[in-house]
Amino acid sequence: MVATMLTPIYVLGGSHKKELKMKTRKLGKTEIKVSELVLGGGYVGGIFLQSDEKEKLRAIQHAINSGINLIDTAPSYGNGESERAVGKLLSQLTPRPYLATKVQIDPLIRKDLAGQVEKSITGSLTRLETSSVDLIQLHNPLSKEDDIKHLGVDHLLGKNGVIKALQKAKDSGLTKYIGMTALGNPASCQIAIKTAAFDTAQVYYNMLNPSADITVPNNWTQTNFLKLMTTCEDHKIGIMNIRVFAAGILASTKRTGREIAITGSGDFKFEEDEQRAEKLFRYLPKSKYTMAQQALRFSLANQKISCVVLGLASFSELKESLHVASAPPMDHPSLEKLKQVYNSNYTLTV
Repeated sequence: MVATMLTPIYVLGGSHKKELKMKTRKLGKTEIKVSELVLGGGYVGGIFLQSDEKEKLRAIQHAINSGINLIDTAPSYGNGESERAVGKLLSQLTPRPYLATKVQIDPLIRKDLAGQVEKSITGSLTRLETSSVDLIQLHNPLSKEDDIKHLGVDHLLGKNGVIKALQKAKDSGLTKYIGMTALGNPASCQIAIKTAAFDTAQVYYNMLNPSADITVPNNWTQTNFLKLMTTCEDHKIGIMNIRVFAAGILASTKRTGREIAITGSGDFKFEEDEQRAEKLFRYLPKSKYTMAQQALRFSLANQKISCVVLGLASFSELKESLHVASAPPMDHPSLEKLKQVYNSNYTLTV
C-alpha cells in the first residue's frame, strides 16, 4: 500500500519552487514504511566509493531531505569503504535513515557458518559506527550446489545454517530484520524465499528483464527469474528492487566501466542488452522523461515492489531520479506495449 510521506522535495523551476512528495510503501511484513526510492552504496553506481567526502555528505543529506529514508550498503562494496563512508556521515544526517547492510559467506570456506555471520556483522557494525542496524541481508548468490561464486542453498538450513545465525543476530538486537539477495540460480532463490525466514529480498527486475514478475516466452534469452516477486508476495516478503537501470544500460548511453549486469550470473552479452534497450525506448511514446526516469517509472508502476534501490554515481543522477518522486508511474498503454516486446522476445518490429 502506498502512502505519502510528509517530507517535501523542492525543485527549483524558474522563479518558483515545485513541491514534490516522496511516497512510502510497506516493506513486506516489517514495520518499516520505506521510501519508494532508497540509496544504494554499491560498486556499480559508486557514489559512496567514487566521490570525495564533501560530495558524499551533500548527496546523502540531499537524499534524506528529499524523503529517502533507507541506505543500503555491504562489506563487499569497496572492501568495506562504502560502510566506512556511511558510518562517518551517519551522525551528521538528520533525520537518521534506516540502515541496511549484508553478510557474505566466504566462497572457499563452508565451515563455521555461524561464526562467519557473527564476524561479518561485527565488522560491519564497527565500520558503520553503530551498535545495530535495521536490516542484515545474505549477500551470496544462491545455487543448488556450492561453487566459487554461489552458496549452496542447503547451507541456509539446519541448526548450524545461515538462517539460524541471522535469526540469532535478530534475537540479539543486532538487527531488527533479516533479508536475502535473490541472485544466482532462480530456482534456488525460490527455495530460500519459501522458507519464509526472510523479511526482505533484493530482486533483479527492470524494464530490460522483467521476468521476476511476468511469464516470459520459452525462447527468452536473458536470465529467467521465474516470477520471484510473486513468491515474495505470497510470503509477505518486502521486495527491494535492485539493478533498475540494468547496470546503466537503461539510464544513459554513457559507460563508466563499472557495469555488471547481474551479479553471480556469469558472462553477459552487453551489446545485445544495449540493442534490446534501444528497441524498448523506441517503442515507448515520446515523453519529457529521461531514460533513467522511464526505467524508474516502469518499476514504480509495480505495486509488488516496496522500494527501488538506487545505484548512483553522482549528485546530478540523484536529482534526476528524485524528479520521479511525485511523477505518475508508467502508464498502462506503455506497459502493454512493452509486454508485446517481451512476449516476442524482442523480435517485435517497432
